[in-house]
Amino acid sequence: MNITVDYHTHTTYSHGKGSILDNALSAKERGLREIAITDHGYGHHAFGIKQKKLPEMKENCKKAEEITGVKVLLGVEANILGISGKTDMKVEDYNILDVYLAGVHKFILYDRFSEWFKLYGANLYNRTFRKDKPSKSLIKRDTEIYINVIKNNPIDILAHPGYCFFADMVEVAKCCADYNTLFEIDARKTHLSDEEWLKVAETGARFIIDSDAHHPSNIGVISGAEEMIKRTGFPVEKIVNLNGNMPTNLRFSEYKKSL
Repeated sequence: MNITVDYHTHTTYSHGKGSILDNALSAKERGLREIAITDHGYGHHAFGIKQKKLPEMKENCKKAEEITGVKVLLGVEANILGISGKTDMKVEDYNILDVYLAGVHKFILYDRFSEWFKLYGANLYNRTFRKDKPSKSLIKRDTEIYINVIKNNPIDILAHPGYCFFADMVEVAKCCADYNTLFEIDARKTHLSDEEWLKVAETGARFIIDSDAHHPSNIGVISGAEEMIKRTGFPVEKIVNLNGNMPTNLRFSEYKKSL
């Protein structure tokens, strides 16, 4: 089982361990056609990229592509900043970026301090003291946040769904289907239960497997996702980048055509 593209990789521009070229070289070794460099957005307090570095990153992507023959896209893994669904992606950077991911993360500079309690704090409390038995109100709020993110931003990929959140993943997957956002199967962070994976597979959502590699040696490595697929019988025909298939009609690119 092999993927054709890996649209979720990190470099030393955030907290990855290799350069853009290192990632591209590893992608070439694994036979990938394309990769995306998707370092963490500006709102990540510990590891966010600097906006002024984007032109340099874009140039390094071009150089890496010339050297390796692997198409190297520049993206960002944006951080969710509030219940409204706002992310730290800036509209003025749309022209320089190729791929738009968004997900829930720790150590984020939220819009307001109160948002920390509503987004991350409430979920952290639940995991720590309630043994992963979230209230209906928490599930409802987490689901609303994900849906607002998908509705209000032209994101290509919802990154590692379920990480730190207790959302209704079927409703989230349905929203992804409605807005042409890919539901990620993160090979590094598979936070859904087997039952949840089979339920989201029954929706109209499309899925993409990404490595979420933080080291060049992990580019294109999907063993975690592969184990889930074999264990559950997840329908591989719904995965857009598996076994020779290439993603098409990506949302962010289509959105930028209308600007």
